Amino acid sequence: MKEQIGRPKKKITLHEVNRRKRIAKLCVFLALFFLVAVVGIFFPYRRWLPAYQFSPRTAGELRVHFLAVGQADCSIVEFPDGEVLVIDGGDGTWKARNHLFRFLKGLAPTELSLLVTRASIDHYGGFEEILNNFPVQTLYLPALAGNEDEYWAMVAAADENGCKTERVSRYDVFDHPSGAYLCCISPYSREETEEDEASTVLFFQYQEVKILFGSDIPSKRERKLYSEYLLDEHIFDSGAFPVRLSEIDVLRVSRNGSSAASYDEWIQLLKAECAIVSCGRGNSYQMPHSSAMQTLKASGAEIYRTDELGDITVAIKGGTYSVTHTQRSEL
Repeated sequence: MKEQIGRPKKKITLHEVNRRKRIAKLCVFLALFFLVAVVGIFFPYRRWLPAYQFSPRTAGELRVHFLAVGQADCSIVEFPDGEVLVIDGGDGTWKARNHLFRFLKGLAPTELSLLVTRASIDHYGGFEEILNNFPVQTLYLPALAGNEDEYWAMVAAADENGCKTERVSRYDVFDHPSGAYLCCISPYSREETEEDEASTVLFFQYQEVKILFGSDIPSKRERKLYSEYLLDEHIFDSGAFPVRLSEIDVLRVSRNGSSAASYDEWIQLLKAECAIVSCGRGNSYQMPHSSAMQTLKASGAEIYRTDELGDITVAIKGGTYSVTHTQRSEL
């Protein structure tokens, strides 16, 4: 009988074992990555993020939240009936998107609108995702449109989700049944061409409390507004909605506290009791600048910074207001 001779078994070296382990790990990683990508497309993970918890509003209470979104801007007006207006949406970073998303989930608005004060990514970065995940009634756009792909993706998302879009300029008014209203005092028209100066500046009033949202206007525009108001304190009034810049209680400081804004005479005119500075911790721009802080302090304003305090809330009721701040957990 003929003896069968088989091929001798190849000895597996330690190097080969390690190579196969690396390949197996790589395959597992790629499979998990693919699974996460598919789940992310069909089931956006931010919908699963836990909502922030807020104390319930008391009857007639209105709250304005200034969110800590790094070197960017995001403010939320929470009206007494639960309607919400988000003024700017952060810079679109992973952290800022999560923060805004969880905030809105916690507020559970009865009606939601978004407003962009400037066509720069640090003012609308989180809005495309909000439009795709929340029922938004209106998207208010700045007078000067942006030229970034992200800006037009946001506009497209509004159109795809049946959200109205409107451009904002001087004398436009957003009034609410509670008696609260916002008046746009700048830019002058929809034909402006300089991006910073075309930033939307909003005067807000509820009961006797007045807030000014300065957006990104530089000292040049502050000087113009100051000169106009000195000529006629009624110049920014819009019909039945008065604008009194000399009676500001809370100022959302322009340009994240840059030295290119907070013109001395302008700050002295406003004489805000509180100044809110939105800025990122240890930012490379070194904001807020010492010159802006000195000007605000000289005017008597108490300064609140998001990089130091986290989210800052101004609660208004009965013609008075209180300021609180909260450091929230990050995901």
